[in-house]
Amino acid sequence: MAKEEKNGWSLTGKNGKKKIPIKSILDGSILTKDVVLDQLPFILFLTFMAVMYIGNRYHAEKILRETQKAHTELGEMRAESITTASKLMNISKQSVVARMVKEKGLELKEAVKPPKKLMVDGDE
Repeated sequence: MAKEEKNGWSLTGKNGKKKIPIKSILDGSILTKDVVLDQLPFILFLTFMAVMYIGNRYHAEKILRETQKAHTELGEMRAESITTASKLMNISKQSVVARMVKEKGLELKEAVKPPKKLMVDGDE
């Protein structure tokens, strides 16, 4: 049932399908056959699509790493912001400000009277 074709391309198997000899793949003679040459644009298209797929994968992984890095930095900056706000709130207390003024030797006095509100007429 198996018969060899004239050009040595392949053997016909039991179910009528063509088998490609391993020797023709290894020595590269399969690339010179008309069937392969007719499919060359499609093979090039598939190769291009595979390269684009690989490139897209690398790009997506790079963006994911950058996103994770930015998320980590955001957490660190948020913690730093909370710490700074806490320190600012602590040093802006009236008792702390009075103590710092006394330590630096500034001749400032704490106001005993509440501030007065000035009213200005809008006509003048």
